[in-house]
Amino acid sequence: FDVVVWGVPEIRNNLTNIRSLLIDTPAGQVPLGELAEVRIAPTPISIKRDAVSRFVDVGVKVSGRDLNAVVAGIEERLQTIEFPYEYHAEVVGTSAERQAAQQRMFSIVMAVVIGSFLLMQSAYGSWRLAFVVVLTLPMALAGGALAALLDGGVLSLGSLFGFLTVLGIAVRNGMVMISHYQHLEQHEGETFGPSLVLRGAQERLAPILMTALTVGLALLPFVLAGDIAGYEMVRPMAIVILGGLVTSTLFNLFIVPALYLRFGSSLESGKASLPATPSAEPELAQI
Repeated sequence: FDVVVWGVPEIRNNLTNIRSLLIDTPAGQVPLGELAEVRIAPTPISIKRDAVSRFVDVGVKVSGRDLNAVVAGIEERLQTIEFPYEYHAEVVGTSAERQAAQQRMFSIVMAVVIGSFLLMQSAYGSWRLAFVVVLTLPMALAGGALAALLDGGVLSLGSLFGFLTVLGIAVRNGMVMISHYQHLEQHEGETFGPSLVLRGAQERLAPILMTALTVGLALLPFVLAGDIAGYEMVRPMAIVILGGLVTSTLFNLFIVPALYLRFGSSLESGKASLPATPSAEPELAQI
């Protein structure tokens, strides 16, 4: 059986000290030299190559620190080392895969935000209202980031998926609120003003809270269960989603109505310039 023993340099660099290592046995402690032959012997070497270049892997197990902080420290120390000609060091493995995944996720999030902004502008016919909905996204992300920071500040792949989920919920709630304002103004005869905004917020309060509570209660057990095996992906995602739900819900219920009252007035002028509907003619004739 291959046995690997790692000690301080004073011990591992001296055969006499290695032979004197005390080993626990049922009869008591005995030196290692009485149990095994300790000597320096040649062993076969496996030379690994990648792209016609030889390489040696150095494995590191991170414990008690954030992986990103450890990788940053390793890269900083590597910059101070002068390697011989044609030799270099690369940090690969889990950290490199995580950075690549984060970059892909960031690109996806940016594409989602831009696409959502264009779709909302097409639906509302107003750049300002589309911008109001987009303003809910930073608040949702801020809540998720704060929750992740309180949990230790470690951003995993699960956390990134949580941010993406929060973006979808925030956009949905913002669109529900503004669409209801437009419905009240265009189909139920509400005039633009504080009464319209107050009525729309009250009527959309239950659906928005129901969405937040349903998602929150479904994810709460994963957060309360703690950092246990099997929840490595789900728990960080649940923490980010819960934090984002809190801030995005409060923003939609209190800030979006005020923003609509400030920027939604452009709809009133556009509505006044619309041609009269055919149904108005018989009403005027009857009068």
